[in-house]
Amino acid sequence: MATQIIQKESIYPDFEELLSLDTGLVRRVLVEFLRNEAGRFGFGKGVIGLSGGIDSALSCFLAVEAFGPENLLALLMPYRTSNPNSLRDAQMVVDQLGISSEIVEITPMVDPFFELSPDMDRRRRGNVMARTRMIVLYDRSVAWDGLVIGTSNKTELLLGYSTQWGDSASGINPIGDLYKTQVRQMAKALGVPESILQKTPSADLWQDQTDEGELGITYAEADRILYLLFDMRYRIDEVVSMGFDERKVRRLWHLVQRNQYKRRMPIIAKLSTRTVGWDFRYPRDWGT
Repeated sequence: MATQIIQKESIYPDFEELLSLDTGLVRRVLVEFLRNEAGRFGFGKGVIGLSGGIDSALSCFLAVEAFGPENLLALLMPYRTSNPNSLRDAQMVVDQLGISSEIVEITPMVDPFFELSPDMDRRRRGNVMARTRMIVLYDRSVAWDGLVIGTSNKTELLLGYSTQWGDSASGINPIGDLYKTQVRQMAKALGVPESILQKTPSADLWQDQTDEGELGITYAEADRILYLLFDMRYRIDEVVSMGFDERKVRRLWHLVQRNQYKRRMPIIAKLSTRTVGWDFRYPRDWGT
């Protein structure tokens, strides 16, 4: 077994190479994905929540290429404690791409709810804010007649680092199969503003909150471990043998397993001969 591990490691020694992308090819694939999948259902427009972060910025750039700037609506949805720089960076994307936008302040929506539970901790408050923003997005998607564009990357989806029916919800997601480090590659290639490329990743749900601080690991290291575990299907002991901290590897493995429910539609108890999600399973575009 040790010999097998050494052989695998010698085949895949360079993580930079492993996670590197042909950005031009990926760009074409993702733009066509948005255009074709939305078109199957008669949509030629999109609605997107712009946070001022790199993920939503990249999705926005791709959606503009797919639908045209006149067919994309960006929603900027700050809370009273949000970092002003987030709104500034989101507006920078709006201005650069020339798209329609609307600022919807969520403070008057969520504060009355917070007052009902004065002991609500930061996690619960963050979930409420994320789901409130999705309420706004889906409401505007009806008025705009456009699909909600997803902004969750592969690292977040695997680790469950998102709010179910909140920031993880969407009608179509162009970046969900890109690890965070790959999102950075694509964002740079597409011309996302430098201030967004360089900022510390944060959901901006409370003061000084950072993604990597909450996860307890950098995205660069998490992406390497996740790639080996799930794309390459290495065992935990094989990944550890490559020099990764065993506690970190096991913790990431546990997070992926524990959050599987977030990546699936609700599981239905089976009673009949044909049950939705069990035996009644058709491709998304079945019947169209």
